[in-house]
Amino acid sequence: MPDPAAFLSSEQRANLEKLSTNLARAAFTAQGAIAEAALRQAESPAALNSDPFHVAPALTQVMSGLAAQPDRVMRAQADLFSRYLDLWQSTARRMAGEETTPVVEPSKGDKRFNDPDWGAHPMFDVMKQSYLLTSNWLNDLVAEVEGVDPIEKRRVEFFTRMLTDAISPSNFLMSNPVALKQAMESKGESLLQGMENFAADLQRGGGQLAISQTDMAKFKVGENVATAPGKVVYQNDILQLLQFDPTTDEVHEIPLLIFTPWINKFYIIDLRPDNSMVRWLTSQGFTVFVTSWVNPTEDLAAKTFEDYLKEGIYDASAQAMKQAGTDRVNAVGYCIGGTLLSCALAHMAAKGDKRINSATFFAAQQDFTEAGDLKLFVDDAWLADIEKQMDNAGGFLPSKSMADTFNMLRGNDLIWSFFVNNYLMGKEPKPFDLLFWNSDQTRMPKALHLFYLRHFYKDNELGLGKLVLDGETLDLGKVKTPIYVQSSKDDHIAPLRSVFRGAKLFGGPTTFTMAGSGHIAGVINHPDARKYQHWTNDALPASIEEWQAGAVEHPGSWWPHWGAWLAERSGKMVPARDPTKGPLKAIEDAPGSFVKVRS
Repeated sequence: MPDPAAFLSSEQRANLEKLSTNLARAAFTAQGAIAEAALRQAESPAALNSDPFHVAPALTQVMSGLAAQPDRVMRAQADLFSRYLDLWQSTARRMAGEETTPVVEPSKGDKRFNDPDWGAHPMFDVMKQSYLLTSNWLNDLVAEVEGVDPIEKRRVEFFTRMLTDAISPSNFLMSNPVALKQAMESKGESLLQGMENFAADLQRGGGQLAISQTDMAKFKVGENVATAPGKVVYQNDILQLLQFDPTTDEVHEIPLLIFTPWINKFYIIDLRPDNSMVRWLTSQGFTVFVTSWVNPTEDLAAKTFEDYLKEGIYDASAQAMKQAGTDRVNAVGYCIGGTLLSCALAHMAAKGDKRINSATFFAAQQDFTEAGDLKLFVDDAWLADIEKQMDNAGGFLPSKSMADTFNMLRGNDLIWSFFVNNYLMGKEPKPFDLLFWNSDQTRMPKALHLFYLRHFYKDNELGLGKLVLDGETLDLGKVKTPIYVQSSKDDHIAPLRSVFRGAKLFGGPTTFTMAGSGHIAGVINHPDARKYQHWTNDALPASIEEWQAGAVEHPGSWWPHWGAWLAERSGKMVPARDPTKGPLKAIEDAPGSFVKVRS
């Protein structure tokens, strides 16, 4: 037989040899990384768990529900077959040179198939459309099943969506035209680099894949993120209290104290100078205090929710009042920090404590009836697994576990897009401050975290008026403090409907506002960016649908609307407060040392 290479030019032979060498090196790198990871995980019970997501019981219910509706299943199968016939006919006409319209299109916001190569070649186009037809059909079939417990049905819907996202043709080299083109043009170097990225992420994750979302080396806390000037004026076991430098000659008398979520670092509100909420607030004449929570280790495993109530809300507010020379503060709670602040307000109402002059909530929940997909992670079996995981780690939940959970809620954006970019395309993730912050997670003390999951997400005790803290049964209806509630239209962590239900629980005057975008971009939206929109409605009717029907849309950020509301409740103007001249001695420069402790 003649040698095929004899028909190639010397340049073509060199390119073929280079491609073959790089493919072999890529395969060797991947095999070595996987073998090492398998050895590191061999003794891990979780690695041997055949159902780590505890979806089997829910899946059994859904399958039984489908079996009880054979007519629905038959109609669904017939519809799927009909759509495939349409696709085959459309493909045949296209191959014959006719102009055709796609049988199915990706949903709005689905970026997996944006590249023109997916539509340019008939083979990849039919592969894409076949996948979309099948995945849509399977997800719709599960969504339409009847006679199944709603939570169990949602659990199957969630993991069915995870499955169909995972098997997308965009996630595999041989069915991704963009990755194949990159491999050929780079003579296999993209695949070699991708497998080196894969091996590095496995090594960084200790045998578990920790997909890089950004170039972590490009950012340093206190240098190019978290740069607003100020001082740490107080600290205890669980927090540092930051006071930021004023930027106006006069400030409002009543200071502002922001309780950020302890699941994340505080600097989401101070990423860059041009989008920093801290800098914007100081420019509006507010004295700004912020809590920077500790990144706990095993020595804080026994810290409870009550400890965070007392050492967090009570202690921080007392120190801020002492530093500002006032008997009141205006408080803000972001996400889980808002849930804690809600509990504190109810606790203070029971004791007659009126130190909180007004309270604002960013994407925070009080009623967890409709708490979104995170609620699917809090059944008894899942909580037992989390408790074992925390015991094995020394009494805290590792930060990676929290990051993985949040990433799963937006798998295509936060997992698979980086899988394709980093491994199939061999590219380095771009430097992005928001994703650096997102990867800079904190650990969770065992007692605190289990209490939060069980009493809020699982049993909804605060929303039902049954939660007992420090001997007091918490009733949000007794909270008469003026309240401002911010929600986001597309929030997947604190859903709009859930936030609205919480707003209805307070007994005092409540202002509800809805911002465009989601959990982060909906909150952190500087007015100068002129992005998104927000809706306002002075009324607080029975349902979110009624509220939306009467709401007025405004372009841009909701911050000025809140700023005007806050200014009315912040007292007269007084000389600006220098953090170094208050009664509390400055400990160190902002952003402090707690925020720099990485997990």
